Amino acid sequence: MSAQPIHFHPSPSRALHPLETALRREFDGEVYFDAASRGRYATDASIYQIMPVGVVVPRSVEAAIVAMQIAAEQGVAILPRGGGTSQCGQTVGAALVIDNSKYVNKLVTFDVASRTASVEPGMVLDHLNAHLKPSGLWYPVDVSTAAQATIGGMAGNNSCGSRSIAYGNMVDNVLGIDAWLATNEQVSFGLDQVGAANQRGRIGEIKNALHSLYEREADEIRQHFFPIARRVAGYNLDRLAPDSFGNRNLAHLLVGSEGTLAYFKQIHLKLTPLPTHKTLGVCHFARFYDGMDAAQHIVKLKPSAVELVDRTMLDLSRRLPMYRKTVDAFLRGEPDCVLLVEFSGDDYATQLRKLAELNALMGDLGFADSVVEIPDASLQKAVWEVRKAGLNIMMSMRGDGKPVSFIEDCAVPLPHLAEYTRQLTEVFHRHGTEGTWYAHASVGCLHVRPILNMKTDGAHKMRAIAEEAAALVRQYKGAYSGEHGDGLVRSEWIAPFIGARLTAALAEVKAQFDPKGLMNPGKIVSPSKQDDRSLFRFPPQYRMTNANTALDWSAFGGLGGAVEMCNNNGTCRKFDAGTMCPSYRVTRDEQHLTRGRANTLRLALSGQLDGGGLASAEVHDAMALCVGCKGCQRECPTGVDMARMKIEHLHSYKQEHGHTLQDRLVAYLPHYAPFAARLSWLLHGIEVLPFAKALREAVVGFSSKRSLPQWSSRPFLRDGAGGAVRANSSTKQVVLFADTFNNAFEPDNLRAARRVLERLGYAVVVARALSTAEQSRPLCCGRTFLATGMVDRAKAEARRSIAALLPLVERRVAIVGLEPSCLLTLRDEWQAMGLGDAAAKVAANAFLLEEFLVREQREGRVSVEAFGTGTTAPESIYLHGHCHQKAAGAFTPTQTVLSWLPNTKVNTIESSCCGMAGAFGYDAQHYDVSMKMGELSLLPAVRAAAADAVIVADGTSCRHQIADGAGREAVHVAVVLDRVLAARD
Repeated sequence: MSAQPIHFHPSPSRALHPLETALRREFDGEVYFDAASRGRYATDASIYQIMPVGVVVPRSVEAAIVAMQIAAEQGVAILPRGGGTSQCGQTVGAALVIDNSKYVNKLVTFDVASRTASVEPGMVLDHLNAHLKPSGLWYPVDVSTAAQATIGGMAGNNSCGSRSIAYGNMVDNVLGIDAWLATNEQVSFGLDQVGAANQRGRIGEIKNALHSLYEREADEIRQHFFPIARRVAGYNLDRLAPDSFGNRNLAHLLVGSEGTLAYFKQIHLKLTPLPTHKTLGVCHFARFYDGMDAAQHIVKLKPSAVELVDRTMLDLSRRLPMYRKTVDAFLRGEPDCVLLVEFSGDDYATQLRKLAELNALMGDLGFADSVVEIPDASLQKAVWEVRKAGLNIMMSMRGDGKPVSFIEDCAVPLPHLAEYTRQLTEVFHRHGTEGTWYAHASVGCLHVRPILNMKTDGAHKMRAIAEEAAALVRQYKGAYSGEHGDGLVRSEWIAPFIGARLTAALAEVKAQFDPKGLMNPGKIVSPSKQDDRSLFRFPPQYRMTNANTALDWSAFGGLGGAVEMCNNNGTCRKFDAGTMCPSYRVTRDEQHLTRGRANTLRLALSGQLDGGGLASAEVHDAMALCVGCKGCQRECPTGVDMARMKIEHLHSYKQEHGHTLQDRLVAYLPHYAPFAARLSWLLHGIEVLPFAKALREAVVGFSSKRSLPQWSSRPFLRDGAGGAVRANSSTKQVVLFADTFNNAFEPDNLRAARRVLERLGYAVVVARALSTAEQSRPLCCGRTFLATGMVDRAKAEARRSIAALLPLVERRVAIVGLEPSCLLTLRDEWQAMGLGDAAAKVAANAFLLEEFLVREQREGRVSVEAFGTGTTAPESIYLHGHCHQKAAGAFTPTQTVLSWLPNTKVNTIESSCCGMAGAFGYDAQHYDVSMKMGELSLLPAVRAAAADAVIVADGTSCRHQIADGAGREAVHVAVVLDRVLAARD
């Protein structure tokens, strides 16, 4: 499924870096040295930005080593990188970045009997566990970023996860590491047993030096490395100690080394049996302090996890549509915080007993009836998804003030946790800010981020707060870096905690592995200051230009503020759930990722790319494969709405470069559709002529591999009005919004919807333009104009529709539509067009057919029995949700309505975008990518469906993609419901 990067505009001529020249000659992989590409790798999920020298994406481990050799020969620093989600700046630097995530991601070996596996560094944790699950095993370092975290990055960071109280940290679950040094030598570390033959060569020298270092500094190490569950600062010098049998595993020194010692070729892992059963108790606390104090008592029940969610995170989660329903399901009242307490094992009765013990314990502590018990596995999963998204939910705060990671994961012994959090909160108040708290109460490691403005006085406050926090952590004999590593933000704080001698020992370790200091310099050893603003994403000279936009971005402080909402958390890199980001799932290129696009926009709008700003070629290239699915609008925890940003870009870009013939044919479809219908016989005849498709592609750019939609000779709007709105009538009334696509191409869908509504007792009015002369042309949402950047034309269409719909809305008559991309434009883009209260009133009363039916059933005006007794329903339905339905939370009603059908099994296809995405899939340049999107999950699922199964898809484009790609007919929900109700009659 991999594809080469797509650049529609050649980069301006530039002098090639000598390293680039050598790499293009000798390296097997992708090479990027242009400013936009380097800029996309200049940031991670931290506050820092450093332009790399260049970026390579090796096709194999061997290719990565070649890149290392070439860089080392030229004295260029080397920075291995996985998902690029580090929160402390580990994966940014003035180096050659080696991106392992695209190709170097294989499961090399897997042995069920020994419970071991070996992986390449780019393997994603969730992908690994998907491989392991059928064998009843998993890799239990379950970090919250499991959908995008690579095993190489986790090993480099010594990651921990929510269940470390039961399974330990990364270092406890790595058996060995095969690595490559910048000195062009391979080393392999694993368990060295007592009496094993001494190794010669470079690896023998390293082992001897490390053993000697430990013998010399053993007392110092014992004095400074306190026995605490969470500590990932510096190198794991304490792991140089022999175990009780005298054995050593020096791979444990490489774990947590943040790419500063070696490149990990292969990582050997210890696997664990999956627990058969889990239960979850949600403990509510009216005071934060009480929750922190209770943690030390709860862990005595031996849970597998105890996770904190504070008031701020609960409130923010409720504001996000993706998580609101889940939070409402487990939250009672208005607690100051909750603790998620999980028990797991092979005996369900034991887990239920543990929940009872938790209830009893909470009562003994003075918190009777404060536990919400969740034995249901599906709700447990949903609750953990909210917790896993904690960091990103925190970052969804709008404005320049954001929760900043720098003392985020200090860890203290549990008996001191409550007092530590109280004192640290006082520190925040002294500096005029608040902190957000969540995460691992089980091990005394709470993620806390004070809210700072890093564009103004944030750096000054960060330094002051860090100094006071460090003093508190030392007072309680804790760890300043408890989970997320050191990087640029915490490396300077290693020395105050371990002293001068062990700081020098870290430098010795670095010199043994990397004598020239080429591996990710500036982390752990010889660090910069954490508040060096020249390294910040928002340095002193940073200026964001808020372009003259066509849409309203005031809720974010302008378009620039909306772009800056992306904190590089990488949630958009997921593959196996949700919608976003379909183009990245196909290409796996950072350029075509929501994060990559946001970074490109931010760089362009802040003048960090050469000219062009919002209309630049670099932005256009980055936006080229954005299909406007709106998946990011719902699934990005910080709410980055790339679909709307693409509209804004196209508006600016097309003003400078003009619209193509294809643009105009797409945009003005609602205008010429009535005339095309009258000539449908002619247009269909032309389409089947020899060379017609090739000519169409050459002239217009529509792919010759695509069939075009078939014009109907009998559009729906020719049928008549279908009734009239009557004031004070007892008859139920509804307005049917006949969109251009269903009216012109599939009018029987609208006829089916009208029959369904009429059979359910509604008087159906077909919405028409006020002007008699324009009534043959459908009311239009403006979607086709928005897709081509013609925002002014879209606004004109919206005003025309509002003028027709508002009088009906004011009579409290609901508007019902069939095409998700059209109807939901009323609720989305119309609200950003400056159309006033009228647009908001219309949007509040606009529903997709299924949404309307669910509302009416809930309010007692529609009976489920209408679809039941005496009807004939299909035995099997395969349901594909339109992207916009999912983004708007409007897909669940479709599933609900179909669940009303008797004896029908509804199979929801877990799919991202179908790939057609309006006109996107018709474009010859996009055809291959479009089909690959469909082949990710949708088309294979449709092909696998039984021949008599009904395929249901509400989207016009989705149905066309299914027909083209799988040779199956898909129908709108309205058609299914019409057939069922017709059988009743």
